[in-house]
Amino acid sequence: MSVEKPTLSQLQEIVFDLGMELSEDRLATFHALMDGAVESYRVIDAMPDDKPVVRYPRTPGYQPGPEENKYNAWYVKTTVKGAEAGPLKGKTVAVKDNVCLAGVPMMNGSATLEGYVPDQDATIVTRMLDAGATIMGKAHCEAFCLSGGSHTGALGPVHNPHKHGYSAGGSSSGSGALVAAGEVDMAIGGDQGGSIRIPASFCGIYGMKGTWGLVPYTGVMPIEATIDHTGPMTATVADNALLMEVLAGPDGLDPRQMGCRAVHPGARPRRAGPAHRRGRRGVRLGQLGAGRRLHGARGRGTVRPHGRRGQGGEHPHAPHRQGHLGANRQRGPAGADDARQRHGLQLEGAVQRRPAGRARRLA
Repeated sequence: MSVEKPTLSQLQEIVFDLGMELSEDRLATFHALMDGAVESYRVIDAMPDDKPVVRYPRTPGYQPGPEENKYNAWYVKTTVKGAEAGPLKGKTVAVKDNVCLAGVPMMNGSATLEGYVPDQDATIVTRMLDAGATIMGKAHCEAFCLSGGSHTGALGPVHNPHKHGYSAGGSSSGSGALVAAGEVDMAIGGDQGGSIRIPASFCGIYGMKGTWGLVPYTGVMPIEATIDHTGPMTATVADNALLMEVLAGPDGLDPRQMGCRAVHPGARPRRAGPAHRRGRRGVRLGQLGAGRRLHGARGRGTVRPHGRRGQGGEHPHAPHRQGHLGANRQRGPAGADDARQRHGLQLEGAVQRRPAGRARRLA
């Protein structure tokens, strides 16, 4: 489709609509200045549009009613079956609704985008399907992914599966709730300022915000390129590592990945190794304590083994970094804490910052 330059009369209508007044000479001057920009658009428009091929069949799906969506965590339910074999064979996945899934509606938590249907899959969608996963639909998220709560999405609040009426955290609110409720094995979240980590904490599951550029963001609705991250949210640590292995590595398209290389270039992702299969016994956990005394904070975090899981705990030292804001732990519903304790980890005495720089100790 050719890019056409507005006529002088069309430009005059635009000026009138904006409540401005321009003389005919000024109008002609601005009209001539558009030539370079329009020609650039024509060059881009003439370039081949090499979109990735959508290989796995699917239907547009449907928006489930309350009987199928009691936490309001789904935006669209569908079924997209991946390859017959692979490391994710038998795993079900929910995709955050800022990730393109071709032929399936996407609104990024906002009515502004309602009705938009992408025509291609995000890189991470293709990788999961190639690895044998079954995608069950799109998880509801916060409006434009700009909230750490679970109350701003266009379809209403997402409820915490551990306690109805309580926050599931955000912005990957639906992703956290669906994994915690056991409706899917895994989910994709996005994180710029905590949007994987907050709902994982509130819902008592595991979320990973990987190193910047580790996972390609191609086909995912961005906020700002220098802080955009996408990654796994799962019910177990082993599944988290497994999904991350599938997602990670350059795709040749995402500029965030310049200079990035795959750990196993050209190889299929590996299954979790012996360390995952032997469980948590003998695993040593560390929590950084440096920086906790900034701004007069007096709380001290500790990690201790819980029950008979067999982990050891220690406090490694790390150099102080200027500008460190301290580690925050917000307390979610009791059920989320119970879930963390069942997995053998108990946090005590975490510090929560107040705006004035003071800290209070959480029981």
